[in-house]
Formats: sequence, C-alpha cells, structure tokens
Amino acid sequence: MNAPLRRVAISVLVLFTLLIVNVNYIQVWRSADLRADPGNTRVLSEEYDRQRGSIVVAGNEIAVSTRTDDALTYLRQYPQGELYAAVTGYYSLLYSSSGLERTENDVLTGSDPRLFGRRLADLFTGRDLTGGNVVLTLDPAAQQAGMEGLDGVTGAVVALEPSTGKVLALGSTPSYDPTLLSSHDPDAIRAYADELGAQDPDPRLNQATSEIYPPGSIFKVIVSAAALEDGYTPQTTVPAPDVLTLPGTETPLRNFGNSSCNGGADQSLIDALTISCNTAFAQLGIDLGEEKVRDMAEAFGMTDETTELPLEVTGSTMGEIESDAALGQASIGQRNVRMTPVQAALIAATVANGGTQMKPYLVDQIQAPDLTVEDQTEPEESGSPISAETADELTDMMVSVVENGSGRRAQIDGVEVAGKTGTAQTGNDTPDHNWFIGFAPADDPQIAVAVFVANGGGTGGDVSAPIAQRVMSAYLQAQGSD
Repeated sequence: MNAPLRRVAISVLVLFTLLIVNVNYIQVWRSADLRADPGNTRVLSEEYDRQRGSIVVAGNEIAVSTRTDDALTYLRQYPQGELYAAVTGYYSLLYSSSGLERTENDVLTGSDPRLFGRRLADLFTGRDLTGGNVVLTLDPAAQQAGMEGLDGVTGAVVALEPSTGKVLALGSTPSYDPTLLSSHDPDAIRAYADELGAQDPDPRLNQATSEIYPPGSIFKVIVSAAALEDGYTPQTTVPAPDVLTLPGTETPLRNFGNSSCNGGADQSLIDALTISCNTAFAQLGIDLGEEKVRDMAEAFGMTDETTELPLEVTGSTMGEIESDAALGQASIGQRNVRMTPVQAALIAATVANGGTQMKPYLVDQIQAPDLTVEDQTEPEESGSPISAETADELTDMMVSVVENGSGRRAQIDGVEVAGKTGTAQTGNDTPDHNWFIGFAPADDPQIAVAVFVANGGGTGGDVSAPIAQRVMSAYLQAQGSD
C-alpha cells in the first residue's frame, strides 16, 4: 500500500473510531440527560402517546390528560387553571413544561423507579403504559381564599401546616391558564405565550418561589428572636428615638410616617414590635451585632441556597453588611435583605411550631395508575433555630401585634391570631411592598401564612393582613366543618 492510500485509510479509521466513541457517548453517558432535556421534542412526542398521570388536590384532578382524535393521542388540561397555575405549571407542545409538570415528570409519565412494578405488570399483561398520579398537600379553601384576596395585584400567598411542613396554599398573581399553553394548536399556543410575555410581570413567573423582595418589618421577627436568644425578654427596654442617626454617617433613619414610637423614650421589646418601631429595631440590630443577627437569619433558612418543594425555591439572604449603618438598615428588613414568600411563611411556621422548623413539602403521595400508594411523604425536621421558650415569647409578642398594633386587620372572631406586618420601601419611586406573616390559633397553631403584595401602596397591615385573615379563616372553617 502506497503512502497516500495509507494516510487515507488511517484517516478513515480515525473518523470511524471518533464516530463510534461519539455514538456511545450519546447513547450511554448522555442518554439520561437528553431524555430529561425539556427541549427534546422526540421524547415529548412519545410522551403524548402515553396517558399522563393526574395532579390531584383533595380528590380533584387539577391537571388531567384526556384522549383526543388528534395525531397526538392525549391532551393536557387544567380544569381550575388559574387557581393552581403557580403549582402545576404547564405541559406544552412548544414550550415543554414548568412547575410540577416538570419536577414530577418521571412520575407523571410512569418512568419513575417507584412505579417499576406497575410498568412490569403492564409489560406482561399488554396494557398501555400510563403515568402515576401526584397527590398534593394543598387545601382548596385556603388556596381559593388566597387567590381571591390577591385578585388584581401582583403578589403571592403561601400557607403551611406548622407541625408537618405541608404546603396548604401556594398562589401567585397575576396568574394564567395553563390549558391554553397545552393545546395541540401551535399558532394558538404562540399567540397566548406572546400575550403573557407582553405583560409586566409575566404571569408565568412564580412570585411565591422564584422572586425575592425586601421584607421590611417582618424581618423584625428574626431580630427579636436573636435578642430573646441573647437574654432579652419581651419586657426588656430598648432605645426608641424619634430619629436615629446611623453610625458613622449623617443619614437619619426615621419611623414610618415620621412618627414617634414612645415620645423618644426607651420602650419594651414587645411594644416596639407591636407598633413596628424602626429606630428601636435598627439600634437593637446594631447592639446585637451582625454575627448574631445573620446567624439567626440563616438558622431560619435565609441562605443563598435554593431549596425544593419540589418546586425550586430561590434562596433568601441578608446580603452584604458593610458597616453598622448598613446593619441598622438591614435590621428593619431593608438594605440588601431579600426574601421569598415561601421563606416568610417558614419563619411564621417555625415560631408557631415551638421553634422547630419543618421542611416544607407540596407532594403528599405518589400513586400508581390504579391509585395504589407507592410513596407517602413523611414530615421531616430541618432544624431548631430557637428554643421553645423563645418561640412562646415571640408568639406573645406577635399576638400583641395583631391585638394592639399594626396587624389588627388580621383578627379573626373567636380565634387568637399571631402576626407581623411589613412595609418595604423599594427605593425607586414606586409604591412600597406590603407583607404579613402570622399563624392561628396562636395557642394551637393549625396554619401559618405569608402574604406579599408588590407595590401595594399602603402598609402591610392595610393591604396584606386582610388577605392573610381570609386565608386563615377559610382554612379553619373548612377544618371545623370536616
């Protein structure tokens, strides 16, 4: 063989070797990633020929697949679309999937290892492969009340069962109809997606889990917890000047509406929280020091790390603290402090549960197509940021907020409610954000809630507290009627 032919033969051999290596790399090493890729339309097309499992709330299917006469055998529909859109997400021919449709895809398609027995049985019996069902922890009454309360605003509501971590409500507004993104008409899908994309904010953005906002005065619960763990009591007096000049600056920090907390005199910690005194908590945070405040915030879950419900939840954070002046601002929930509504609800739930934090979860059961329970979620503790004694003292202080202070509009007849309001400045000439966190009944907590309204324009007590009251009241009434 002459030299040119030898070179050609070697080149062809190398190319065939590279081809074989590449094929094996794709089929063996990358196969799982490619199948999970939401942009893989071949896998999506195969899935449309299989009946997808349902997503279920209190026995009702909130996401269901129905047989059609189309080329794609099954159509995904959402009977109560806008009510649960923040949870279900969508399952779209053009835009793949989001929400639980994505995170629980393996269960819903039937490919989850927990459903192996069912797949094996289908193989031997010749039955069509079908997906499993995802049963959620949501309470319909709490979800409905929260979404009705948020009608017309940008915001979120999250409710938890303090003793277990079950997510009882998770809503985001503005909302959308996932059914319109899940049709078999590409032109209609694109038109609706363009309509949603033209809105500000895009309704597909989950305000409860994905976005972080300055929490304002609800962060004072964290600072109060740090103080109580450091030896303060609810009756310990703290400085509460009418105006606090931040250390090392000439910047004045004032109370809401330039009000006076106690005529400029010291006041008790419980009174400072009751009326949400900015100057008192800014100075308290400075006196405690960054380490104690940050440690407490992180103990409650405020870290940069994302968590899962299994919906992905963006991490909350205190941000960078450059000085005592910055610490004073952070101690009233401003500066670089950012929080999701899920994290806000977790703070309230932890206090309600005697200082023990439970890991929030949204999926209660995984069912096989024949409704056999294949997996049941068990409550899991994630930490104890405060002692039971501190939790009791915080509860008393938060009850005072609702009975005597800024949270009066969260009161429920015949039920003692604990809570904290928050009004956060946005710093860009737009209306303030409004927050409320709380739980009820205060002496036997059944539900903890967080309500966020973006640029609500009022106070947390005026805007968010009444929504929280509706959610807690609806849930307690529903439980009482069971």
